[in-house]
Amino acid sequence: MQLVGSKASQRLDEIGEDSVTLLPVEPEDMWHANNLIGPEDIVRAHAIRKVTTESKTGSTMSERVHTNLTVRVTSTFFDPGASQLHVSGTVIVENNFVSLGQYHTLDLELNRPFTLWKKYGWDSVAKETLSDALKQDKEGAVAAVVMQEGIANICLITEYRTVLKQRVESTIPKKRSSSNEQDSGMKKFFEKTLSTLTRSIDFSIPRPLLLASPGFVAGDFKKYISEEGTRRADKVMMAMAKEATVLHSSSGHLHSLNEILKSSEVMATMKDMKFSKETRFMDDFFDKLKKDDGRAWYGTAPVEKAVREGAVGRGGGVLLVNNSLFRSMDIATRRRYVAMVDKVKEDGGESRILSSDHESGQRLDALGGIAAILTYPILDLDEDEDEAGAGQAEAEEDTII
Repeated sequence: MQLVGSKASQRLDEIGEDSVTLLPVEPEDMWHANNLIGPEDIVRAHAIRKVTTESKTGSTMSERVHTNLTVRVTSTFFDPGASQLHVSGTVIVENNFVSLGQYHTLDLELNRPFTLWKKYGWDSVAKETLSDALKQDKEGAVAAVVMQEGIANICLITEYRTVLKQRVESTIPKKRSSSNEQDSGMKKFFEKTLSTLTRSIDFSIPRPLLLASPGFVAGDFKKYISEEGTRRADKVMMAMAKEATVLHSSSGHLHSLNEILKSSEVMATMKDMKFSKETRFMDDFFDKLKKDDGRAWYGTAPVEKAVREGAVGRGGGVLLVNNSLFRSMDIATRRRYVAMVDKVKEDGGESRILSSDHESGQRLDALGGIAAILTYPILDLDEDEDEAGAGQAEAEEDTII
């Protein structure tokens, strides 16, 4: 993502209530744009509109015209497979082709700029999201193949999300069949998987490749890649085999990706990448939750109370928030979570905004989208909620009587 125009020379902390014009230059940028654009924001972008005109004789003619439209956003739809972003809203600036209040869906495109006005200003979370979008270092994406006999899930794990690029399925003769038939079936499966892998992910830039499976399937596939690279004299393929790390997983299905991200080999290889840190934070949180020692809490009310008391600060405090919570149409709700993030940073703690498109964010979502690791134990953070619930129940009983 690139800043366009005068904002390109501006520091992010100088952006106030103004608009920014952004240029998406790669598919990953559409994911960032989806996180930036929220309900009630205003977006101006290129659009194709079908216009019907009527002649003096009463005949009608339809044509598609290119224009720029400005809409107040009502919803967005992001297609992760195609990396396409559709922004729907009502037109707030009329022109020769559309009137005020008409409904339109903008299809944001690569290499076409769009302008964004934040309805409620650029708070700290919005600026951090914009800063992530503008980072130029996008070469840390990791390719992963989670496989078993006849099934291969090809994924791309970036700093912000995990994308299932392709799923390969192939019929492998059972072990009771002849050895030659099974070997032939596995060779065709490996050939199909390798072909799909090289089509789906660009290996011209060296990147880690994780191969995981139960048994010896992943190891045999790495050997196949190396042999094919040597046979074809393909330097890229030989580099793929060299960069590949073979790991064990319980199955070849996508949910086994969580096991891979937690393995010591992956942690060592990608210890500085954000998604690996987030996985560690979530694992650390669940470990403390099992101990039930008062240092792990989840849910908005208990976490907010801990933050307010300064318990998520310097010395190991971590606030984990799902990015979906910042897309609330209620500005008071959004500001509530932004205030927690700001307070934790002010107290010297670490604040992590997890993507709901990533494995770690999905685990957090199951806990209500927010959790915290405290610097010291507090055992009664949820007592107020229990008392409030009991008081409300008594009041209801009195009313019934």
